[in-house]
Amino acid sequence: MPHTPHPARPARRTALVWAAALAGALTLGSAHAETPTRLLVGFPAGGGTDAIARILAEPLKAALGGPVIVENKAGAGGQIAAQALKAAKPDGHTLFLSHDHSISILPQVVKNPGFEPAKDFVPVAGFATFVNALAVSGGTPAKSYGEYLAWVKQQGGRGAVGVPAPASVPQFLVQVLAQRNGLDLVAAPYRGSAPMMADMLGNQIAAGVGSIPDFIENHKAGKLRVVAVMGTQRQPLMPEVPTLSELGLNGFEDLPYYGIFAPAGTPVATLERLSQAVAQVLQRPEVKERLTAMGLNVGHMTGAQLGARERAYTQTWAKIIRDSGFQPQ
Repeated sequence: MPHTPHPARPARRTALVWAAALAGALTLGSAHAETPTRLLVGFPAGGGTDAIARILAEPLKAALGGPVIVENKAGAGGQIAAQALKAAKPDGHTLFLSHDHSISILPQVVKNPGFEPAKDFVPVAGFATFVNALAVSGGTPAKSYGEYLAWVKQQGGRGAVGVPAPASVPQFLVQVLAQRNGLDLVAAPYRGSAPMMADMLGNQIAAGVGSIPDFIENHKAGKLRVVAVMGTQRQPLMPEVPTLSELGLNGFEDLPYYGIFAPAGTPVATLERLSQAVAQVLQRPEVKERLTAMGLNVGHMTGAQLGARERAYTQTWAKIIRDSGFQPQ
């Protein structure tokens, strides 16, 4: 008697095929979810920007549902990291955590930086502003901004002021301080804030301009004195220090910023998801406390808000740089 195929076998075979296809799709989805998000940082490990990135990276893992890796591409004031972002796929898995220098200043002071922020990047979210400050070393008798200016005049009106990098906001701030006070102040550029601080603490240089995170601990310890800060509001970590606006030096109301950027062409839905993840992380008390302790003014900015701040800040410093006579190198 001939064998008759069991009628259930084709249905069973079809079910097995669909099950295998579904398993494959789930595996691919899982693999995509596990694709690491690279958080590019343009400065060495151990520096302030790197520390900030690592504070954010851990909670971002939970918010994004996948690994977040801080990748240091140090050099040229963030230029190398910015170029890496430009070359990355616009899939939301490569981001650039940067402050104002790499995004707003570099393109104005370098002839061929290798990227155009407005064309090559898209803002994801901002998370903080901060202020630059003028500090004097313990080797000077000055205890205030006015006393520092008077002391420089006693030295013949000449003096050197340390800055963490050439062609940076602190350097241009020194030039403006000199011009508006009739002094011959020269910016002395260092390779970062650490060597500048070492010379200030060793009384090798009388003054320096840098960010609040650079100075806060030594200011509290009395090893140097912050005598003025940028912006229109005194800083919570040093409320006794006046702003430049209070001292009659206007034009520095726009505060530098920290933000996260993605390659141009990243889908809008992806950008929104990333921005919401940053907002979620900033709501965690331990994250806000750690960033605030570093001297940052913490607050979430949407991509649109970060973009508006970046454009306004760029325009402010474009005029200052142009008026200084600086020529792109």
